[in-house]
Amino acid sequence: MVNFASISRLSTYIVALPLSFTLTLLPPAQAQNPNPGQAVDAEPTQPDLSDPNNLRPLTQNNSILSQQGGKRLMTEALNAASSRNYAVAVKKLQDARQVFNQLSNFYQQLNTSFSAIDNRIADSQRRKAVEAADMRDQATYQLALVHRAQNQSELAVPLLIQVIRSQNPTRDLGKKAYQQLFEVGFVDAPFSGAVGSQPTPPTTPRTPTPQITPTTPTPQTTPTTPKK
Repeated sequence: MVNFASISRLSTYIVALPLSFTLTLLPPAQAQNPNPGQAVDAEPTQPDLSDPNNLRPLTQNNSILSQQGGKRLMTEALNAASSRNYAVAVKKLQDARQVFNQLSNFYQQLNTSFSAIDNRIADSQRRKAVEAADMRDQATYQLALVHRAQNQSELAVPLLIQVIRSQNPTRDLGKKAYQQLFEVGFVDAPFSGAVGSQPTPPTTPRTPTPQITPTTPTPQTTPTTPKK
């Protein structure tokens, strides 16, 4: 008598055998490539920070704490001033001053920290500090001009004096700042920009005292008594 239960179990085993055999031939899951025509991406590598072509976050234009960010604020301020939108120009220039001032201070602190440790880094930070300070003074000068355009010379005067103290009166920006002070009437003496512009009046030479050459005295001869 045929045992139908045994036949059923045998047929189930025969059907399942090819599937299990096929599964044993498959490679591990991590080795499969879902897109056979596409190469598998390699692991990402760290960018070379010494390569100037690799843009880091603070070197891009969308960063505020950077030279580019400060210059962008100045450009926006000058565009606003040319359109007589002085309120926006003042705000942009104030922000630019703050950015450049912070940059100058930070670079100066790094310069101090690396002095006598790594002169290459110290010199680089010193140059960056000077560049940022120059841009800060440019923003300060432009802000003073905007205040003058608003007929607010009382706000321009302290800014112009800051520029002169930072730049030195003999430098181009310092001379321009002093000229603005002269135009608003805060100072009354014009400055040509030359060091020692007020010549010292010449002194009248004294008449030399004649030199008297002493004469050699004539020797006195003693008279002789005549012989008798």
